[in-house]
Amino acid sequence: GDMYDSVQAHCGHGSNTRGIFSGGNVFPNDQNTIAYITIASTGNSTDFGDLTVARQHLAGCSSTTRGVVGGGYSGSTRYDTIDYVTIASTGNATDFGNLAAANRGPSGASSSTRGLFFGGDESGLTNEIQYITIASTGNTTDFGDLSSNRYYTAALSNSVRGVVGGGNQDGGTNIIEYVTIATTGNTTDFGDNVTYSCKQLPS
Repeated sequence: GDMYDSVQAHCGHGSNTRGIFSGGNVFPNDQNTIAYITIASTGNSTDFGDLTVARQHLAGCSSTTRGVVGGGYSGSTRYDTIDYVTIASTGNATDFGNLAAANRGPSGASSSTRGLFFGGDESGLTNEIQYITIASTGNTTDFGDLSSNRYYTAALSNSVRGVVGGGNQDGGTNIIEYVTIATTGNTTDFGDNVTYSCKQLPS
């Protein structure tokens, strides 16, 4: 199917039944739009509600019931905002808490209980990994560190391990590394991507 518009720099998350797309940019305007699909069927996305702040280059994570997005930027403003929605319903996002600092270009991964945010740009690149407990609300807690400062990475998980790869650190990188989501600590080397990659779009 099709997205609601030609949107870039948004994020995705969801449950095993619904996929949700949040924020992004429909040139030249940053979006607060939340859209969803039913994964088992095909078809165009449907309006879900709105984020608390319109922004692009934000990160998403989710449990089976809640979808959470954090960070992002609009114009020259970075945000530390974390929002959440209840995936099975529709409606506007609710404030969850805050990242450690205003951050553009983090990435997100999660288990059924914890959401992780990797790296980003906090007026300078960071290697910080932060986590939240998805069922509650509140600010992030320090989890550990990436092997290098970078943003615009891509992250994924199987609910046990969170894996993060690529990104920008004054140029693309082929690094892939992982953490065990239930614990805390720094990343461990996983391997290398076949190419150097960077999820960067023009500022």
